[in-house]
Amino acid sequence: MWDGDYLFLLRNLVLKDFRTRYRNMSLGVLWSLVNPLIMMTVLTFVFTRIFPVTKTPNYPLVVLCGLVPFNFFSLAWANGTTSIIDNAQLIKRVPVPRDVMPVASVLGNAVHLSVQVALLLLMALAFGAGINRHWVWLPVLWICELVFVCGCSFLCAALDVYIRDMRYVVESASTVLFWLVPIFYPVTMIRPQYVTLYQFNPITALVMALRYILLDGVTPPNRLLFLLIMVSFGMLAFGWMSFRRLSHGFYNYL
Repeated sequence: MWDGDYLFLLRNLVLKDFRTRYRNMSLGVLWSLVNPLIMMTVLTFVFTRIFPVTKTPNYPLVVLCGLVPFNFFSLAWANGTTSIIDNAQLIKRVPVPRDVMPVASVLGNAVHLSVQVALLLLMALAFGAGINRHWVWLPVLWICELVFVCGCSFLCAALDVYIRDMRYVVESASTVLFWLVPIFYPVTMIRPQYVTLYQFNPITALVMALRYILLDGVTPPNRLLFLLIMVSFGMLAFGWMSFRRLSHGFYNYL
């Protein structure tokens, strides 16, 4: 378990990431709101006006339910993958726990996620089912995404030390996932034989669960929640064990 010193280091790494990212920027943290709003507007215009392939009601909220979790996932995964290499000098000079680096990177992005979640909830009040008792599931959903991204970051950060192409693999995978996760199309457009396979992707499961809660005002199906929790924590366990095993050789490659 991490003691107080480790938690102190984690907190300071998260603050450092936040301050560095928005240094000398005029809008600062507001960029966390601008990006999803622009993408939501563009996707809504394209798929309701230029290529009207769907007549889904409250389409802007449908899109935002996909964009917010996916943006966090892709950015946190990419930053977590490079976290060991980016902090190589610190790791080599100071005896710090190496596994704190991917976690700090993910939590640094979680600060921006909190701003976007606030935007999503405001949009839900405007377009969705309003506040209801099913909102109690929202913290569970976001915790599952944090857990899943930490697992992915542990695994890929360790591999990135040995295979420096990992960051480009992650970028390419994120591009592919943008189309495979139902961000700008409803799940009803997916063929039935692929729905179960889609649900094994925690990001897809999270998007679906968000739409159940914020758009329909109902609790997500038990199977969907079970798969989300199982795969997320399974990925964390696998990623952390892989990181611990591979970390013994880091110093020779940094």
